[in-house]
Amino acid sequence: MGTPAFAVPSLQALLADGHRVAGVFTQPDKPRGRGHAVAFPPVKELALTHGIPVFQPETFRDGAAAQTLRALAPDLIAVVAYGRILPRTALAIPPAGCINLHASLLPKYRGAAPIQWAVTNGETETGVTTMHMAPALDSGDIIYAASLPIGPDETAAALQERLMVLGASLLAKTVRALADGAAPRTPQNEAEASFAPLLRREDGRIDWRAGARRVCCLVRGMQPWPLARTAPEDWKIYAARETGRRTEGAPGAVVAAGPEGLEVLCGDGYTVLITELQAQGGRRMAAADYARGHAVPPSLLAEAESGR
Repeated sequence: MGTPAFAVPSLQALLADGHRVAGVFTQPDKPRGRGHAVAFPPVKELALTHGIPVFQPETFRDGAAAQTLRALAPDLIAVVAYGRILPRTALAIPPAGCINLHASLLPKYRGAAPIQWAVTNGETETGVTTMHMAPALDSGDIIYAASLPIGPDETAAALQERLMVLGASLLAKTVRALADGAAPRTPQNEAEASFAPLLRREDGRIDWRAGARRVCCLVRGMQPWPLARTAPEDWKIYAARETGRRTEGAPGAVVAAGPEGLEVLCGDGYTVLITELQAQGGRRMAAADYARGHAVPPSLLAEAESGR
């Protein structure tokens, strides 16, 4: 069970190990792009090329999807970024149980957006975890975990590319261990649990009253969606870095616009250099190029924020 590109290497790894995949469950096809053409989920595309039956139930609440699962009679269900909550009736169907690959070092960052929140919160390390699924969100007993460092300039999008490869390898290892009866089982420490909720567009709003590092982590963490955004012209910010420079002034003030980009003051007195942006109705470009052809506002702090 899986939907986005993150899950594709995992399905490839199971097929490469010679497992017979009885079926693939993925979310329904959705319109994408400017033309709103209906597109298949990436996992469906891979499944079809291998002749694997594909199922796309709208819900598990009516019992029909569970009935389909029973008919397939799977030994094991592997879930990777499916995007659906499985009811107890589905979890109980396979004799070897249901396992999940999650893109964090559990119990940290349970939830829908662990990669983005790990980067946004300034973590220096993350990883992937396989676990036995339980009714509560990402709370099942841990089987294996593998970690990797987060690069100082790494975006969530780039980190996802590395984690999906690491995750596929860990899932393959997990299934082999389950087949051999050698898979460990470690309960999660609930006291260490944290959550990574589904992203909203407003989560990308930059608050220049925060520190410079926090601002730069937000820019990296909100990629590829919803992207970091700043007032007053709702620019999308694709790249920014800490300068290490301090200056006086109000947070959000554009203190310089030069060949490197736009230098903006943050709440801790340090500045951030915006190097790549996209204005409303425009294209993504170097911030320096934008500044050469457009008037740059003196402050990027919204009036409502500055008046608080």
